[in-house]
Amino acid sequence: MAKKVVATLSKGDAVKLTKLIQVKKSAKTGAYTFRSRIVPSEAIKEILSSRT
Repeated sequence: MAKKVVATLSKGDAVKLTKLIQVKKSAKTGAYTFRSRIVPSEAIKEILSSRT
């Protein structure tokens, strides 16, 4: 039988996370690559402003 896992992340001191998906086009082949990561919500503006 499968066990049910209960997450306890709904406490008040938990950090809110956001999934960030960035697209980058290769100059050599023209293909698109996707980079996916989970970051804190407060860091989104910093990450997007520092992209190159």
